[in-house]
Amino acid sequence: VDTPLAGGSNTELQQVDFSAALPQGKTLATPNTILATPFRSTRSEVSTPGSFNTPSHGNQTALATPGLRDKLSINPEERLGTGDTPQVANQIQKQLKASVRNALQSLPTPRNDYEIVVPEQEGEEAAEWTPAGAVEDQADADARMQLEQEERRLAALALRSTAIQRELARPADVNNSVLRGHSTGQLTALQQAEELLKAEMVTMLHYDSLHDPPQTVDKKRAVQLQAAHLAYLEQHPYEEFSKEELDAAKQQLQAEMEVVKTGMGHGDLSMDAYTQVWEECLAQVLFLPGQNRYTRANLASKKDRLESAEKRLEQNRNHMAKEAKKCSKMEKKLRVLTGGYQSRAASLIKQFQELQDQIEQANLELSTFKFLADQEKAAIPRRIESLTEDVNRQTDREKQLQKRYAELQTELEELTKGRQKPVDSAMEE
Repeated sequence: VDTPLAGGSNTELQQVDFSAALPQGKTLATPNTILATPFRSTRSEVSTPGSFNTPSHGNQTALATPGLRDKLSINPEERLGTGDTPQVANQIQKQLKASVRNALQSLPTPRNDYEIVVPEQEGEEAAEWTPAGAVEDQADADARMQLEQEERRLAALALRSTAIQRELARPADVNNSVLRGHSTGQLTALQQAEELLKAEMVTMLHYDSLHDPPQTVDKKRAVQLQAAHLAYLEQHPYEEFSKEELDAAKQQLQAEMEVVKTGMGHGDLSMDAYTQVWEECLAQVLFLPGQNRYTRANLASKKDRLESAEKRLEQNRNHMAKEAKKCSKMEKKLRVLTGGYQSRAASLIKQFQELQDQIEQANLELSTFKFLADQEKAAIPRRIESLTEDVNRQTDREKQLQKRYAELQTELEELTKGRQKPVDSAMEE
């Protein structure tokens, strides 16, 4: 709790007498419930109290209106029931209950009659009807706007080229030299159609590079290329077509492809055959770094081929260095993210190897003891037989010795008797 010096509330002082230096004594009156006025609330400090409270009780107010006769609710509620006798308090509670009972009796009698009215539905319009003034939830509005934006994006993407739709690789520079220029008077109808296709292709490349530049181009070069694209599109504007026109063109192209496929006898081309043809065609094309263009390999000189090979080697080295740098960054990041897992895995691998060594040692000991057990099992019958023979032999020998001992003992007794007779006869004489 904060002190008053720290901004807290001060301790509430109740009936503090500062009239003298020493505290004044309080005169306590003897409570007398018999002599108290039955229907008055004695809240005066000079009169005899009507309850067992002291005269200086903090909740008492001098000359207050009696609590029993407060039928007009003149006195505040906190004054009722304080300082009164138990009889007065009970009377006040009875009055409160009576007032509540009278208020409840004045309420109208409840009625049990009701009717259900079903609104008329007017088909789908009634289902789609929303009350006037209803506010759409912000989450629903955001979801609806996001869905509308996605639909508009997909609709606009459907009108773009297939390379943009499929996110294929596109050249940063557009080679305009593939066009023959304005000298188309001596061209055949097929060549003129080919020139029209080339012109439309170049225009589409400029348009796609302007609105969706490749991600591999840096910012400085992208500004220069954007200016070149704008200059070309000002002279050769890009014509946009509707979805119906594009679908009709696709159908015509598909029909023409079927006619050519049937006329040329082309079947379904497998992926292996397509890959082989693609590699053969790619091998016939050679990039010339000095002229910054592609040409046929059979038309290039030995010097051009050498420069092209050097350029390709340099590109491969740069690509390898870039990939190595990227891999190094990824390796550092993974080392930070999985350092604890790697250390834990190393300790577990070490424990696993130790357990594996213990298992191998235990298996070796087990196989050794099994071999020894088999040898012991095979040798036990021979040992028992040998020991049995030794015991039998020793038993026979002991029997013979016992027999010999008995014979010698008998012979000794006879000799002793034989010697004893002459001695006895000599003594008798």
